[in-house]
Amino acid sequence: MTGERPARITACPDGPLLVRGDVEIVDAEGHPVPRHRATVALCRCGVSTIKPYCDGTHKVVGFRTTEPEEPAR
Repeated sequence: MTGERPARITACPDGPLLVRGDVEIVDAEGHPVPRHRATVALCRCGVSTIKPYCDGTHKVVGFRTTEPEEPAR
């Protein structure tokens, strides 16, 4: 990535983490993951076929980032 932009990570409800700015993304072994855009979406559901990036599969599997509310007693 060229130029310095402050990093910003936004957690999308029931979706990915949007990463904007100059941030290096590395895999579990510490190797850099190619990044070709200034803003990328990182998978949180664990089902994406292009991990670590999001491919929209969270919608198909019904991934939720919040706990369902308990019924009133």
